[in-house]
Amino acid sequence: MAGPTQDFWQQRFSSGQMPWDRGAPHPQLQRWLQDGQIQAGQRVLVPGCGQGHELLSLGQAGVHALGLDYTPAAVTLARQRIAEAGLAPEQARVEQADVLSWQAPQPLDRVYEQTCLCALHPDHWRAYADQLQRWLKPGGLLLALFMQARRDNAGQGFIEGPPYHGDIQAMRALFSSDRWDWPAPPYASQAHEQGWYELAVVLTRR
Repeated sequence: MAGPTQDFWQQRFSSGQMPWDRGAPHPQLQRWLQDGQIQAGQRVLVPGCGQGHELLSLGQAGVHALGLDYTPAAVTLARQRIAEAGLAPEQARVEQADVLSWQAPQPLDRVYEQTCLCALHPDHWRAYADQLQRWLKPGGLLLALFMQARRDNAGQGFIEGPPYHGDIQAMRALFSSDRWDWPAPPYASQAHEQGWYELAVVLTRR
């Protein structure tokens, strides 16, 4: 399998080497909650949930939040946070699963995509995008934060990551208009402490 292995991620979560982790929910998630893009009672999936910061915010907002991660250490940390916050399983829970093979038991209202796509090698993006479409019900929203982390070597054809750069033209091809409705640009930009930034885009599943 191209890209980082489960052992790669296990080592980082076990040792606390997580420079991408803000230590809090992403500010864009708070905006989407405030704007009503995510509402109480909806079923929301967070693939690649890591330590579960977003799961806590969603659960506390009355959402039925489910996080997926295939790294045992990340699942343990997320479950600890959920337990410490006193959230019930119907508010927030975590499954250890591979996003490329996991199947939703019922169609979802929302998928919050922040860290999973950019952590997957681009060889797996097509399969992951197909999964996202299968998981969401028609009219459901993909709340995406596309990582902009272009490296100097990209001009010579090198693919470096994680995080992998989510060029907006590549994202338009991956999430094509025959499957997804795109909003008109410009898209809100969210700065990352590592010097990268993310483009916040809400896609509607056709």
